[in-house]
Amino acid sequence: MFSWYRQITSRERKTFWACFGGWSLDALEVQMFGLAIPALIAAFALTKGDAGLISGVTLVTSAIGGWVGGTLSDRYGRVRTLQWMILWFSFFTFLSAFVTGFNQLLIVKALQGFGIGGEWAAGAVLMAETINPNYRGKVMGTVQSAWAVGWGLAVGVFTLIYSLVPQDMAWRVMFLVGLLPSLLIIWVRRNVQEPDSFQRLQKENAIPPSFFKSLSGIFRPELLRVTLFGGLLGLGAHGGYHAVMTWLPTFLKTERNLSVLNSGGYLAVIIAAFWCGCVVSGFLIDRIGRRKNIILFALCCVITVQCYVFLPLSNTQMLFLGFPLGFFAAGIPASLGALFNELYPADVRGAGVGFCYNFGRVLSAVFPFLVGHMSESMSLGSAIGIDAGIAYGVAVIAALCLPETRGRNLEAPIQAQPASGSSNDTARA
Repeated sequence: MFSWYRQITSRERKTFWACFGGWSLDALEVQMFGLAIPALIAAFALTKGDAGLISGVTLVTSAIGGWVGGTLSDRYGRVRTLQWMILWFSFFTFLSAFVTGFNQLLIVKALQGFGIGGEWAAGAVLMAETINPNYRGKVMGTVQSAWAVGWGLAVGVFTLIYSLVPQDMAWRVMFLVGLLPSLLIIWVRRNVQEPDSFQRLQKENAIPPSFFKSLSGIFRPELLRVTLFGGLLGLGAHGGYHAVMTWLPTFLKTERNLSVLNSGGYLAVIIAAFWCGCVVSGFLIDRIGRRKNIILFALCCVITVQCYVFLPLSNTQMLFLGFPLGFFAAGIPASLGALFNELYPADVRGAGVGFCYNFGRVLSAVFPFLVGHMSESMSLGSAIGIDAGIAYGVAVIAALCLPETRGRNLEAPIQAQPASGSSNDTARA
């Protein structure tokens, strides 16, 4: 499954490790906040609503950062933007260690989220434009699995720090660790080159004359349909994930009285499953195509959720069922990076990728809300099942309305590409 690593060039390997490291550290920073929430509630007398507001605002700013960061990468370069965004989110994570109240924490976390979103967008475009189309899906799926690695690292760092440092100071020490990702900039600066496609844009003076023209370029008439359905795909993928992950723990605890959710074993299963799901999804999208893979994982997600909701599960059964849940939930996001990059021309590729992926992240908040609202007139399990089905249904419809892009040469004009079916698998980006 990893034979591609021996076949890619030295330049591709260096790019791979730069983006894998960046996305791992993204996850580390995000998950550290989640783990520190109980300590922050105690330190600043926060309510759960306050903590939820911080998470929500961070989600919104990360979405804005993804679109803006992607646009900056179209104008100033993928590598340069990657460096800026790593430095940005590292600095504000570090600054989180010195906050003294709710308002300061809210502002700092919001600014941190902006950098994390921008880093993902710049890294996704950099990877897509550098990697051979034959392996693009596998490599980007593996890079997406870095989220599981960062998640696991966050749990390890949390456990270590809280075992060595007094609890009232431990969360501050955790955020101090946030400065470490800035060291990745040294690696990026020394080892990663701008993709040939961006260098060609610079030589041909094909970059839009203003930032706002770059930002809005994805709404050009010839790209409007792609942007619309790409955004809907992001909405369905993230909406289904949040509908399930937000309410499923509550359902299992309150209506099924299961306790395994609080165990480290369940968390380990979910993390391992997420990693496996990303890697397998990356393998499949290069074999069966982007659209078929998204549809396959969406349908499997729906089936898995229905099993959770309607089958009488014991703690042991739920522990084992956690693997397919994490596995299939990871598969769709792992497909999006390659697909979105292949839908746009080089001059607005960063803006397109950042918008489609993050548009869904922001609006996906409507699905957890709908679950809560619907649960007032029906069982919580039924509400979760219905809303997850709707969200993943949106993802399936959007995928069917988008062209198949497997093997697409990112240097060729988008208009010249076939609307469906496989493209030239031997072309290099």
